[in-house]
Amino acid sequence: MSGSGIFDRQLMLQFQKRALAKPVAGADFLLERSVEDVLDRLSAVERQFSTGVALMGYTDALARGLQQSGKVEKIIRIEQGDFYFQGSDSAFEHGVIEPSEILPLEPQSADLIVSLMSLHLINDLPGMLIQIARALRPDGLFLAAFSGTGTLGELRESLMQAEIELSGGAAARIAPFADIRDAGALLQRAGFALPVTDVDTVTVRYNSMFDLLKDIRAMGMQNILVDRSKKPLTRSVFMRAAQIYAERFSDPDGRVRASFSTLWMSGWKPHESQQKPLKPGSAKASLADALQQLQVKPEDG
Repeated sequence: MSGSGIFDRQLMLQFQKRALAKPVAGADFLLERSVEDVLDRLSAVERQFSTGVALMGYTDALARGLQQSGKVEKIIRIEQGDFYFQGSDSAFEHGVIEPSEILPLEPQSADLIVSLMSLHLINDLPGMLIQIARALRPDGLFLAAFSGTGTLGELRESLMQAEIELSGGAAARIAPFADIRDAGALLQRAGFALPVTDVDTVTVRYNSMFDLLKDIRAMGMQNILVDRSKKPLTRSVFMRAAQIYAERFSDPDGRVRASFSTLWMSGWKPHESQQKPLKPGSAKASLADALQQLQVKPEDG
């Protein structure tokens, strides 16, 4: 592992390289869903972008989506390893490999930066957002989607309860996720103007907890916490967790539910043309005057 933080980035790359080498049909549903959402959000922006960046998108789906939007002239795709580009059609993109958390972009070199389903695995998210803001030109747009609070909550609860019952304690098995308040505060801290955050939650049904675990492995999203337990869970713990999962989170047909919450954030690089909030004391009418005008006068007589 290189650097410090709560995530073992080298292990993450190993898991994702293995997952991409043997893709499972349908396991990329979160990424595909977020690409569609990006296109919807960009369609509402009435401007063109000369240089757009697809930041850590795992596959070429994001870069291809930016091309299909018709709003981006030049696309730069940044990934953390060369294996992310294998099997991709790179004719429409300029590929850059950067395994660290240092953004390989010059200041004010892009008008659009989009990141999908990766920022929740960044050790220094505040620092990454500051780098992104620095790389944007004035009035440039940043869009991102990443896993937030509530994601895999059912699995977290089931594994924890089973491990406590059978082992007398529980280790961290699923990464912590940010909530919407964290996302908004981080945007403001990084200096973005007009920050907006929202949440998209989708519930996916599986035949059992083990089918969910297969999808997680197919996404390359296993446990990469630095402080993870080096002792693997026993078969008995997994079986008990699956039983708890079915008892607490199943539908009448026996299938179990898994929640995936996607945090969306967007912000603009400050520019003089953007709408600005009124300065304190600059309002032409006071609140007291407005309230006085709304008072109901008693009827005469």
